[in-house]
Amino acid sequence: MLTHINEKGEAIMVDISEKAVTARTATAYARIRMQPAALAALLNADLKKGDGLAAARIAGILGAKKTSELIPLCHNIPLDKVTVTFEKEGDGALGIYVRAKCTYKTGVEMEAITGASVAALTVYDMCKAMGKDMVIEEIRLLEKTGGKSDYHDER
Repeated sequence: MLTHINEKGEAIMVDISEKAVTARTATAYARIRMQPAALAALLNADLKKGDGLAAARIAGILGAKKTSELIPLCHNIPLDKVTVTFEKEGDGALGIYVRAKCTYKTGVEMEAITGASVAALTVYDMCKAMGKDMVIEEIRLLEKTGGKSDYHDER
């Protein structure tokens, strides 16, 4: 049975009114690959537009907060915390990690994934003057806890 489709085949928002409130977390990851000079400028806050990591951090948090406005059938979740961190991966890539946390009736996977996506898009925007050949290579859920099941990416 599909949870987001009614008996007429119409898209619906799932009724979570009977679900238990539990602590829930999710961590998502995005990677953006770019020229080494662009990555160095990003990491040194030496971009023409300003501090790209600061902008991406704020964008990632805002993206997580606005998920229900962007993804049609997502519930508006009262987030308790969102963190955005960055990790240099070799000479030409940046890993972006977004962790979302709430105590609610439904999970925060989409909030973490949306936050990582928006942060990666913001890095692209902040760095594009140094080259438009950047590639957002990967966006994925790393882990989720709470609710009916936990998930941990084993890759």
